[in-house]
Amino acid sequence: MNADFKNRQISFLLQICLISLVLFGVHQYILHYFAASVNFFFPLWHIYVFHILVAVVIYTVINYRYSNGKTEIFTLFMGITLVKMILAIVFLLPLLLSDFEKKQPDVFNFFIPYFIYLFLEVFFVTKFLQKK
Repeated sequence: MNADFKNRQISFLLQICLISLVLFGVHQYILHYFAASVNFFFPLWHIYVFHILVAVVIYTVINYRYSNGKTEIFTLFMGITLVKMILAIVFLLPLLLSDFEKKQPDVFNFFIPYFIYLFLEVFFVTKFLQKK
């Protein structure tokens, strides 16, 4: 493996884990104090595991392609983001097809971190592309 690939990957993994722990803690705190009476379909940790795994896979694929000399990765990133959207719908499908009464809190619970992780993916991908 390329040394730059490994360095970028390790840096990303450490940063995403730290950011995820902070986000999860803040999210858990907010839900504990402001939505204690709400029953959720998905546990919060399931949502964060999904987002972390998808973000790591996306960054790894783009980092790998970039490390192999493919600097035109915008199309790849857009394609992977489309796949991420499809995976998000698949993840939420059990909730959407269920008889669960209050679906809106779960959808918000999912999509607020979704957009935060999307921002982080864009930030990290553009960050190492700007080093040219």
